[in-house]
Amino acid sequence: MGALTTALIAIAGVILGWITIEMACKPCLEKGREAIDQNLNPDYDPDDQDSIRAPLTANAPQDSDPDSASSTAVKIV
Repeated sequence: MGALTTALIAIAGVILGWITIEMACKPCLEKGREAIDQNLNPDYDPDDQDSIRAPLTANAPQDSDPDSASSTAVKIV
């Protein structure tokens, strides 16, 4: 009877410990689980997300040569 009581107490301790960790680390665990779900989803494509980021060089310098081929201005002669 003593072994059964010890086993039940140990199982209850493990279950309570698991619940405590789940409650304490909930935000971190949810983010990790979402990442795992996205990684395992074969239909998930990160390029299809709505949030499109701007390029790092948003204010790229303009070409100062008016005669260059890449210039978009039209020259009237």
